[in-house]
Amino acid sequence: MHSMRQIAGAVAAAALLVLAGGSALRAQILEEILVKVNGEIFTKTDLEQRQIMTLRQRGDVVDPRTDPQGLQLQRQLNEITPKLMVDVIDEMLLVQRGRELGYRLTDDQFKAAVDSIKTENHLESEEQFNAALKQEGMTMEDLRRNFERQAIIARVEQAEVFGKVGVTEEEARVYYETHADQFRTPASVTLREILVRAGSDPASVSAADDEAAKARMDRIRARLAAGEPFETLAAEASDAPSKANAGLIGPLNLDDISADLRQVIERMKVGQVSEPIRTPRGYQIFQLESMTPVETMPFEKARELISQQVFTGKREAEFERYKETLRQQAIIEWKNAEVQRAYEIGLKQPAAGA
Repeated sequence: MHSMRQIAGAVAAAALLVLAGGSALRAQILEEILVKVNGEIFTKTDLEQRQIMTLRQRGDVVDPRTDPQGLQLQRQLNEITPKLMVDVIDEMLLVQRGRELGYRLTDDQFKAAVDSIKTENHLESEEQFNAALKQEGMTMEDLRRNFERQAIIARVEQAEVFGKVGVTEEEARVYYETHADQFRTPASVTLREILVRAGSDPASVSAADDEAAKARMDRIRARLAAGEPFETLAAEASDAPSKANAGLIGPLNLDDISADLRQVIERMKVGQVSEPIRTPRGYQIFQLESMTPVETMPFEKARELISQQVFTGKREAEFERYKETLRQQAIIEWKNAEVQRAYEIGLKQPAAGA
């Protein structure tokens, strides 16, 4: 029997072939059956191809030239193989069930899927598409098998799981009450500001700088009291970047504003101008343009969104139970004890999305 370390060595060699652009992986590796699932075999070559694909998807393919003893690769394989083997067994069982139900991928469906890939990836010719496949270490036959597996699994889930999942009114209301923040829009404000900077360096403001800034702010406030529009003075006299937008800032989430400023704003009415506030930058005044109170989406409007969210969680849980039933009913014959141990470890790990 081959150990995981021997498999790691073979994967390292295969990874080198991938890095070099080679496509002779299948021809280079001696077949060994790792497990039979209801009589269908899964081989050492199959595992190594899955491992390479998983590492590539994670961006973790190790160059054997920088890991000659395979230690880094071994750590990666120990990490990915348990879940990978659980996925492999589950996929085999689901595809077998789908075939029992008569599901298959038609030529037209495969062509449509390939055309979609070409469009999404801007592959305008067969040569570009074939080059992209080669870069991924895949053949057209590999691609079709992958598509067929995904399509069959999706149909099995639709037929045998979705129909058992529903969301009751009580479940929806419980979700609504326990996830209230998801349906609440926080209060927001839109402000205009005028800043009079005190000196050029906030860390070394002199008494004279402070006095000059305060006097300048008093003159601006006198002009406001005389009826000049706030936005006109902001565009003319403010030292804040918002000067370019006539002092306009927001809308701002009220919860994101500092506690001191929030207290000032909450006492203001729309159109009102605040008293000057001394900040590290100088003297600042604000005009309240608008305030939107906290809004909570009514249950009736939130019902569809809640149903989708609750349904997704229940569907995932039901799908896990369905796969567990298939495992219990299956005849799984292990031919490699170490790969079997990896599978058993994977079964104890939390399912995706759990």
